[in-house]
Amino acid sequence: MMNFETIQKQNQENFDVAIKSLNAMTKGFQDIAKEAADYAKQSFETSSAATEKLLASKSIDKAFEVQTEYAKSAYESFVAQATRMGELYADIAKEAYKPFEKAMPKVVK
Repeated sequence: MMNFETIQKQNQENFDVAIKSLNAMTKGFQDIAKEAADYAKQSFETSSAATEKLLASKSIDKAFEVQTEYAKSAYESFVAQATRMGELYADIAKEAYKPFEKAMPKVVK
C-alpha cells in the first residue's frame, strides 16, 4: 500500500511540474504574440509615414533620400526586433525548464 501512495504522490508532483512548465510556455508565447503585433503596428506606421514623405518629395534626389532613410530605419528596426524575439524565445525555454530543474534532485535521489 505504501508503494502505491508513493507512486501516486510522485505522479501528482510530475503533473504539477508539467503544468507549471506549460503555464510558463503559455505566458511566453503570449508575450511573443504581443511583441509581434506591436512590431507589425509600428512597422506599418513607419512605412505609411515613409510613403507619405516619398509621395510629397519634389525631386528624385529627395525621393532617394527618403527611400534610403526608410530602408536603413526598417533594417535597424528588424534587427532589433529579431534580437528581441530571440531573447523572448530563450526566456521561454529557461522558464519552462525551471520546474523540471527543481524536480530533478528528487528523481536522482
